[in-house]
Amino acid sequence: MRFDIKLIGMIIAMVAIVNTGHVGFGDEKDPALPKKTSSILTVVRAMVCEDVKNLLPVNPTVVFSVEKEKAFCFAEIEGIVKSDTIYHDWIRRDAHVVGFKQVLKPPRWSTSSSITLRETDKGPWRVEITDMDGNILKILRFSVVD
Repeated sequence: MRFDIKLIGMIIAMVAIVNTGHVGFGDEKDPALPKKTSSILTVVRAMVCEDVKNLLPVNPTVVFSVEKEKAFCFAEIEGIVKSDTIYHDWIRRDAHVVGFKQVLKPPRWSTSSSITLRETDKGPWRVEITDMDGNILKILRFSVVD
């Protein structure tokens, strides 16, 4: 009986791929893989604004006067399966200034953070909203001026 070496090699390679899960065959039934109980977070709405009142953003803007004294980041998140965490990282001119840990509750949650504006804070800013693994969910850009 004659065997085709190429065919045998292809079969061995396919079995190896299936058994390691690299292609995804059988992922749902493999007990060694973690169950999908983690949240798939989606930013429904996010903005920088002058204030947050009654869990709602007030005066969304992308330009803040130092005279306003504060800037707020508002975010509304859905897809929360269990208690989860996101971060609001406030960054000025590519330098991390401050980060806020935000706890989320299922199934949908609104959160906000704020910074106090000073004369030295003029220039371009961004807030990066990230999940626990550091994945960026949303970037909000704004400027601080006179």
